[in-house]
Amino acid sequence: MNPFEMVVIIVAITAIASIYRAKHGIRRDRRGNEYQVDNAENERLRHEVKELKERLAVLERITVEKENSLAREIEQLRDR
Repeated sequence: MNPFEMVVIIVAITAIASIYRAKHGIRRDRRGNEYQVDNAENERLRHEVKELKERLAVLERITVEKENSLAREIEQLRDR
């Protein structure tokens, strides 16, 4: 393998690694440590999952309690 081919291979490997890191949102700090980027879309999805878990907890509580508390829970949900 001549030096020109070796340089081309090294550049290709570096380019592929850079594309992979950019696609998956992996960044490096000044010390060279890699970290995952949290963007606005991730935060919005986390908030949505949190809200859905809260709703699921309410529905589970409603199904377990007696019928007379069902009307009370529905009124509390309407007030939100």
